[in-house]
Amino acid sequence: MNQTMTPLHPFVDYLQRLAEGQERGALAALRRGLGQPPGTAAEMFPYVVPYLPPNPSRTQEAAYYLTASLFALHPKAGGQGNMGSHLAQTRTESGDDALERRFTALLSAHVDDLPFYLRQAVSYLKSKEVPIDWNQLLKDLQAWDHPDRYVQKAWANAFWGSRQTTSTE
Repeated sequence: MNQTMTPLHPFVDYLQRLAEGQERGALAALRRGLGQPPGTAAEMFPYVVPYLPPNPSRTQEAAYYLTASLFALHPKAGGQGNMGSHLAQTRTESGDDALERRFTALLSAHVDDLPFYLRQAVSYLKSKEVPIDWNQLLKDLQAWDHPDRYVQKAWANAFWGSRQTTSTE
């Protein structure tokens, strides 16, 4: 279980065990999916396919492959919250314009463009040593195309909502 006492998704647990066991070959195979459409890097199949739900939808399958490749890029677990809260941790009092522009582009991304924007975000978080809540990301990716856009709204609230707390203190 992670710090929020939410049980880890079996796939996320598996990815974390790969990282903890320093399974460099497996992580390298998963990184080969970066920059490619989800599910097209054959090297990833042995690590992802056993954890896919039965008869996965295109959205579910893409979420698993994308999560696996991004995890292999930045295998630091332990984050809490969503991508908005993770990126908010890196904000400074000045110089937020570039981060906000990139985050807005991420929120506006079509599901087919999401791997590109998320790779940028995860690379940035890796450079800042900010851990990611992979459980939440897997869940969010599976709902990215929901008509209510509740994932994007939650990320925006986590990113910009935290600014009000720090600016009123």
